Amino acid sequence: MPVLDKRGSPKYRVAALYRFTRFEDPAAIQGPLAALCCGLSVKGTLLLAREGVNGTIAGEDAAIEAVLNHIRALPGCEGLAPKTAWAERMPFYRMKVRLKNEIVTLGEPDLDPTDAGTYVAPADWNALISDPDVVVIDTRNDYEVAVGQFEGALDPKTASFSDFPAWFRDWRQGLQTPPKKIAMYCTGGIRCEKSTAFLKAEGVSEVFHLQGGILDYLEQVPEPESLWRGECFVFDERVAVGHGLSPGTHALCRGCRMPVSPQAKASPLYVEGVSCPACHDQRTDDQKARAAERHRQALHCETLGIDHVGATFPAKPS
Repeated sequence: MPVLDKRGSPKYRVAALYRFTRFEDPAAIQGPLAALCCGLSVKGTLLLAREGVNGTIAGEDAAIEAVLNHIRALPGCEGLAPKTAWAERMPFYRMKVRLKNEIVTLGEPDLDPTDAGTYVAPADWNALISDPDVVVIDTRNDYEVAVGQFEGALDPKTASFSDFPAWFRDWRQGLQTPPKKIAMYCTGGIRCEKSTAFLKAEGVSEVFHLQGGILDYLEQVPEPESLWRGECFVFDERVAVGHGLSPGTHALCRGCRMPVSPQAKASPLYVEGVSCPACHDQRTDDQKARAAERHRQALHCETLGIDHVGATFPAKPS
C-alpha cells in the first residue's frame, strides 16, 4: 500500500543506494533487475559495474522494498542500507539500468574502493570538523557546493568527481606541511568511499568521512546544532533539500540542468523551463523556442494530471 499524505494523495518512496562489491558479470544482473523495476512501475536510474551498484529509484513503498530485496540477494549486497525520502510526486520520468566501468567515476583503475577511510557518525561529525588539526574537504562538484556546504570546508571547485585526484595532488604539493588528518564528505557517501580510499593510497595517515553523507546529517542533526550552511543538491526533481530532508528553495534549469537559487530565479534572465542567468547567453533563439514549447506542453499535461515524459523502458541490450 502506498503511503498517503494528509490529503489522501499517494507519496512515493525515494531510495538512494550504493554498494561496493564484486560483480563478475554485471550484464547478467542488468536484465532481471530492469524487468523487475519496470514491472513494478519503479523509476529512476541504477548503475551496474564490476565494482558494485549505485543509483536512486522511486515508487510505491512495497515496490521499492521488492527491488531492494532483489539487490540485497546479489553477491555482497546483503548489507545494503538505502537512504529513504518521500515525495508527493514521482521525481523521475523513466527507469534506466545501465552498465558502467565504474559506479562513480574517479578514473583511478587500480584503486580498491573497499579500503575506505574511517566512518564518522553524523552525531560525531561536528566535533571532528571543529578540530583545528583536521582539514575538511568537500568532494562534490562546484555547482553542488554553491548550493550549500559545511562551514569552513575546502571547495576544490571541480567540475566532475574525476577531477578530484589531480586537484588533490596539486593542492598537497603546494603545502609546506601536508595535513595528517583529513575529513571529507559528499551527498550520500559513495564519493567519499572512493576518495578516502584514494587518499589512503596516496599516503594520508588519517582519513575520515561522514557516514551516510550530507543526507544522513541533515536528517539526524537538529538544525540549531548544525554546521551545514545552505541546502543540499540532489540529483532528482526535488533539486535540493534542507534540514530534516525538507524540500529546498532551488529550481532546476531545464536549459543547463544546473540548480537555480531563489535570487537567480528573480533575475530577468531566468525563464522557467527555458534558461537561467548562467546559460541565458549560451542558448540560441531556436533552442529557447523549443524549450519554451516543451515547457508549455509539460504544464498542460500537469493540468490534465498526466506525465509529459513518463514512458518506462526496459534496459537496452548490453
